[in-house]
Order: sequence, then structure tokens, then C-alpha cells
Amino acid sequence: MMGGMASQETRTTTPTSIRTSEASEPSTPSTRAWTTRLLVLGIVLAALNLRPAITSLGALLEEVRDGLGMSGSLAGVLTSVPPLCFAVFGVMAPRLARRFGPGAVVCAGMAAITAGLLLRPYAGSTPGFLAASALALMGIAVSNVLMPVIVKHWFPDRVGSMTGLYSMALALGTATAAAVTVPMTETLGGSWQTGLAVWAGLAAAAVLPWIPFVRRRGAEPAEPSTARPEHARGEPPVALRVTRSRTAWALAVFFGLQATAAYITMGWMPQIFRDAGVPASTAGLLLAVTMVMGVPLAFVIPRVATRLPHQGPIALALGVCGLAGYAGLYFAPAAGAWAWALLLGVSNCAFPLALTMVGMRARTGAGVAQLSAFAQSTGYLLSIPGPLLVGVLYQHSGGWGLPIALMTGLMIPQMLVGVLAGRNRTVEDEATR
Repeated sequence: MMGGMASQETRTTTPTSIRTSEASEPSTPSTRAWTTRLLVLGIVLAALNLRPAITSLGALLEEVRDGLGMSGSLAGVLTSVPPLCFAVFGVMAPRLARRFGPGAVVCAGMAAITAGLLLRPYAGSTPGFLAASALALMGIAVSNVLMPVIVKHWFPDRVGSMTGLYSMALALGTATAAAVTVPMTETLGGSWQTGLAVWAGLAAAAVLPWIPFVRRRGAEPAEPSTARPEHARGEPPVALRVTRSRTAWALAVFFGLQATAAYITMGWMPQIFRDAGVPASTAGLLLAVTMVMGVPLAFVIPRVATRLPHQGPIALALGVCGLAGYAGLYFAPAAGAWAWALLLGVSNCAFPLALTMVGMRARTGAGVAQLSAFAQSTGYLLSIPGPLLVGVLYQHSGGWGLPIALMTGLMIPQMLVGVLAGRNRTVEDEATR
């Protein structure tokens, strides 16, 4: 992460598989440089593919619903599938990485994304569409969990810059899919199947850089001398019961509520604008504006957060932007559409804040790993009902008043738990009392 967190992150324990590969496969500086460049390319391409499966569907949700005869409630189920898959399959990622190596798992994840994106438009039924979507989201889930791990393992002295590059690529992929899916679909003949399937090409390209890492459980870190095991510094790992920590629970709830807001935005915001009379292509651009706000703010927010003793004020400021954006969607969705898209884009940057606080609320690398697994898995589980409820309320009320009221109501507790999670304390202190 950025700033003061870098010192914590650079102390991540080097995996046994990495140390073994170093001992058994001595490398020359040119080989190490080639490996580093290939990993950077792989990280960027993988990050680009972690959201287009979701935002491209949001841009064409109305066409997909009509094509498959899907009700509003079923569409709500569809928008709840991403957090469900992230919660269920993301938990499997560390175990798979220990067995097969993180590079091999990410390569398999990119292949799953490719297959899912290629199959789902032509499944011919709602269950088939959901199954193929789940396959793609499974690949996203394991890659989503392992990408920060890979950055810490192979770039221990460049965690901040590589995390920034990864975050920028993720936001860029998210925004690009939202912006170009509708016009690209029209250019390719107007078929929503083609408009969704074309993103499989980007995922297929992301498979290639990871193929060299499939046959070995690890690869060399860029600077192996800087990654030292914790026990070498006299810091034995401590077994934590994270569930005893109030800060861990506050962070998990904060993560879940911000994820709820993000997936409601990605799944439903274009439809809100289209129902207000905004053209489909413009609605996609508005979602792209919301998503692209994460590119610059992913750099700024972690830097600011690590310099503050309490991150609660940032959570409050982001929440206020969200409340203002929801108010605009309720009273004048079309007239101020660009302003509401910007405000909601700022509000959705609670995600990098949550990741930053994960690193700041634990003292050791082991503590960060435990807290991250708990906060993300619990948070994604908590985020599942939100998009589904929006679909149900939209179908039964016939408008967006009640769904927007739900979004507004969820923002209040998000701000409150953000203040609690932002207090200057660590889970080690709370979980060992």
C-alpha cells in the first residue's frame, strides 16, 4: 500500500515455494528482468479483466432482460451474483495458491473468465446465463484475492507503485467496459450477445503472460533480499482470533456496505438513467465516469489516509458525496446526470479506503492477511442482498423512489462503521485481550 503502510507490507513472509525456486533455479540478471517485465504485464492485463464482466452487463442489462425474458427480481439476482461468487470462491484462493502456486491460479482464473464471457451470451436461458456468469466471476474472485498477494511477494520494495498500477488498471478496465460496450455493440450489428462476448478477447490476452508460471509453484521476487520472514526479525507470528476484534467487525461491515453500494451502482445506475430518458450510450458513459473516478483517487486516498491518525473523516466525506448523489438521482436524474455520476464515483472510492485500513489496523503481515480474509469474505457476504433488494423494490413499486431510499439508508451505517473502523488501534491488541 502507500506511504506509511509500505513498511508493513514489505515485511510479508516470503513463501516456501518462492524460496525453493530460488534455490533450485538460479537466475541471471537478464532472466530476472524478463520475469519482472512479464509479471508487470500479467498484473496489468489481469487487473483490466477484473470488472468488465460486471460493468458490460450493467450497460446492456435491459437488452439482456428482454432477450432472456428476465423479470426485475431475476435481474436483481443477477446483480447479486458477483458478491456471492467473490465471497464463496475468494475464500478458496489462498488454499489453491498454496497447492498450485499463485501464478498458476491466476492463469486458470483468466481462462475461466474467458470461457465464462464467451459462453454466457449464447447460453440461451437464464439458468445457463447465470452459470456461465458464475464461471467468469469465479475466475475474477480468485484473481481478485491473489493479485495483492502477488504484488507483495514479487515486488516487496515497490508495493506502493505496483498497487497504484494495479488499482489504476482495474479502474480503467471497469470504466472502459461501461463506456464502450453500448457503442461497440451497435458497431458490431446491435446484438447484445456479441457486445458481451467480445470482452472474452481481452481475458484471453490476459492468459498468455501467466503461462510461464503455471509449471512452477513460484517465481523469483524482483528483489528477493528485501523480503524477509517475520521470525528473522524476532517477530514470531501470533495466532489471532479476529472475530473477537470490534475493529475487525467494523471494517468487515464497512467493506460490505461499500461493496453493496458499488454493485448496486454497477448493476443498476445505467438503468436508472435510461428510465429517466437518458440514451443508452450516454447512460453507459455516465457509469464510465463514475468508475473512472477510481483511477486518480486510488492514488490519493491511501496517501492521505496513512498520514492521518483517524480515517473516519475520509469515510464521512465519501458518505456525504454518496448521499448528495442519491438525492440528485431522486429529484433530477436526467437534468444533473453528470454531477450525480461524479459524486457517486467519489463515494465509491470507499473501496481503496477499506483496503488501506486493512493494512493499518494490523501490525504484522500475518495479522494483515487474517484481517483481509475476514473483512473481505464477511463483507462480500453482507453485500449480497443489496442488489437483489433493489431489483425487487424496482419491480414491485414500478419506479426508483424506494430503491434510492434503500441506497440512501445504507449509506448512513456505512459512514458510522467507517468512523469506528478508522480509529487508531490494531486487531492484535483487541483479539489478544
